[in-house]
Amino acid sequence: MRSFDPRDAVGRLREAGGGYEIVHESPGLELGVYVLVAPEPDRQQPHEDDEVYVVLEGSGTLEVEDERIDLSEGQAVFVPAGAEHRFVGYEQLAVLVVFERPTR
Repeated sequence: MRSFDPRDAVGRLREAGGGYEIVHESPGLELGVYVLVAPEPDRQQPHEDDEVYVVLEGSGTLEVEDERIDLSEGQAVFVPAGAEHRFVGYEQLAVLVVFERPTR
């Protein structure tokens, strides 16, 4: 067992102007914190693995392929592997990212 507080990573990343930090890795699983601060755009590319975003702070809109979903604190969304996606319409947004990493 290992305890961690995603808010610690949020604080570090906010001070750095945004970014991504892995807070836990184990076989089949990666948890990270992703902080976006406007006007910096979300430059992520499609991922090889399924993922879930859980909004920790702020709000924004996630574009997945040709659909948009508005998200705010406490909400979550699933994005399938390979889907084009990015956050838009945010000022300051912090999300917990859960990647399913198949054991190879």
